[in-house]
Amino acid sequence: MIGEPMPDPRRSIIDELNQQMEAFFGSGNKAQEIAPGVSGEVDGPIKSTRSNKLRTERDKIAPRLKQLVDSGATLHQACLEAGVDYKRARLIARENGFKLPSNP
Repeated sequence: MIGEPMPDPRRSIIDELNQQMEAFFGSGNKAQEIAPGVSGEVDGPIKSTRSNKLRTERDKIAPRLKQLVDSGATLHQACLEAGVDYKRARLIARENGFKLPSNP
């Protein structure tokens, strides 16, 4: 109570973790090694409604931008026709796997 030293919370967490590890490995379980770059996550680290909405809008623009690029339009013409600026066009191209023409 009053006047008694309080236990260190960090030490109690470490002790509890060590007990859990001893119980896990003591029962015959083994640690599983996961290869670098492999995870159970399907999406990226950002999972917000806004970023999903923006991605959906970019996906709607992508076919038109790709069509313009494939037809031989310059980068400036393709951006004007699709109604996007250069940075957004680059992002759309990167996300959808096509290459934009270089700027002369």
